[in-house]
Amino acid sequence: MRKTMRRRTAVTAVAVAATVCILGARLVDIQVVRADELQKASVDAKEVEQTLLGARGSIVDDNGTVLADTIYRYTAALSPSDAIGVGADGRAAMVKAAAKIGAITGQGGDAIVAIIDKALKENPKSKYALVKKGMDVGMFDKLDKLPYGWLTFEKVPARTYPNGAVAGSLLGYLSGAGSAQAGIESSENGCLAGENGVQTYQRGADGVAIPGSTVVQKEPKDGGTLKLTIDRDLQWFTEQTLAQQVSAVGAKFGFVTVAEAKTGKIKAIAQWPAADPNDLDATDPTYWSLLPFSTPYEPGSTFKALTASMLIDQNKANPTSQVLAPYRFQSGQGADLHDSGFHEPERLTLTGVLMNSSNTGMSILGSALSNQTRYDYLQKFGIGEDTGLPYPGQSSGILNPVSDWDDQTKYATMFGQGVSTTQVQMVSAYQALANNGVRVPLTLVEGCKQTDGTVTDVPKPKSTQVVSANAANTTLGMMESVVTDGELAGKLEIPGYRIAAKTGTAQQPDGKGGYLPSYYVSVMGVAPVDDPQYVISVNLGYPTTLTSSAAAAPLFHTIMSQVLKTFRVKPSTTSPADYPPYY
Repeated sequence: MRKTMRRRTAVTAVAVAATVCILGARLVDIQVVRADELQKASVDAKEVEQTLLGARGSIVDDNGTVLADTIYRYTAALSPSDAIGVGADGRAAMVKAAAKIGAITGQGGDAIVAIIDKALKENPKSKYALVKKGMDVGMFDKLDKLPYGWLTFEKVPARTYPNGAVAGSLLGYLSGAGSAQAGIESSENGCLAGENGVQTYQRGADGVAIPGSTVVQKEPKDGGTLKLTIDRDLQWFTEQTLAQQVSAVGAKFGFVTVAEAKTGKIKAIAQWPAADPNDLDATDPTYWSLLPFSTPYEPGSTFKALTASMLIDQNKANPTSQVLAPYRFQSGQGADLHDSGFHEPERLTLTGVLMNSSNTGMSILGSALSNQTRYDYLQKFGIGEDTGLPYPGQSSGILNPVSDWDDQTKYATMFGQGVSTTQVQMVSAYQALANNGVRVPLTLVEGCKQTDGTVTDVPKPKSTQVVSANAANTTLGMMESVVTDGELAGKLEIPGYRIAAKTGTAQQPDGKGGYLPSYYVSVMGVAPVDDPQYVISVNLGYPTTLTSSAAAAPLFHTIMSQVLKTFRVKPSTTSPADYPPYY
């Protein structure tokens, strides 16, 4: 009996010793021989890196109304190999789970089962299959409450423009990948763009994150809030009114810009057709960006106000300076020009030249200025130069050097031909006339507010004294005659306010030295003349039912009236200048 027990003890000791040796050898293999390899494999298998999204900042109007914002959508995915389980019971559980998921997503349980089966057929060890993209928060919340660790979610940022096409062409848009592509979104990306962060977590064999294992490696940073100068409500009104008039006169397109006379702040800049960044494909790509910045046109007779102010500033003329204005004028040096409609020679003052929009009268009076003098003034008015506004793709227009002017160009540039400008450049020039001759560069952006509360304001622009205050104010006084006594007086007058305006009807060049049978019609104006507050430019491209500036006059009247009402501008307390248009 004792021998048997000693034999059993000896066998057990040998077995234990052998087991210890085997385990020791295995331990040495794991901890020493293959330590680095296995440690790396362990990390690769369990540690997961996850991006923490830095949200793109909002764009707001001057009152803080949101124009562009970031919302989040969710993508649901699952691990097919973990969802299927083991055996018939595992499949039955998966089918039941799929039914619950499909009921929430609207796909139905069979569709979810098909997703899982397809993934497993392609790879029996599959760990990923897409379930649904673009889910809102409500759908995500319902799915997230389901007890399935193999169902995972990704938070995806999406840009939204809550006002649709209102200011859409100004704001721009993002690509499908989230990069800024146009407009303010692009030019002010430095303020708006967020910075992503990173976190890691440990994932168990079942694909579920291990509680307490999450470590934030880098905190995300949201983008700043960009504040614009525009007023959302006025922008909406301007776009709606513009759209109606474009349709009424059969125009191809139209622009309206409203700016503060004293500060140069743009309160509305409308274009029709307008692009909705939420649905760009609904609009011709031509209008995805703002043509008032990018596309220059011959401005036509609105340019005459600039020439008139130069004459007064140089003491070469005054409101009652006289000219016998013929229908046709030939310089004898090659220039040959005429007025828009035949008439006998008219005895006009400089005021009458503006009121009747006489090309010949302006050419005769304007010849008192040298070409170089007028060129220098035009540059100070901002013609031929970038506006400096934060909008990509701007055109500087065309103002050729004096050395390139022939005799026709010499005269044509006095009344808005032989030169091209964008609408925004013309607004900037008229802002100088409305501000005692001082041009303050136009602005669109108030500043950028970071998430920590830091505000970066736009630097105050440098002003330029273009003409004297007397020249500017006298020019506005002469322009009042267009509203009080001109042929469109009944369509431009606003009771209680002194309005200065100039009309323009510019036939468009064909690029071959001639002109097309289409017109770019305009009305530009300032109100109130005794204390200028706002500058407005209304432009219609190629109207068909009415091809003169009469097509734009009702639009100017409606929008100027709304601007004066919106901003509670006090009525005028003085009488119009009343310079005589004839002698």
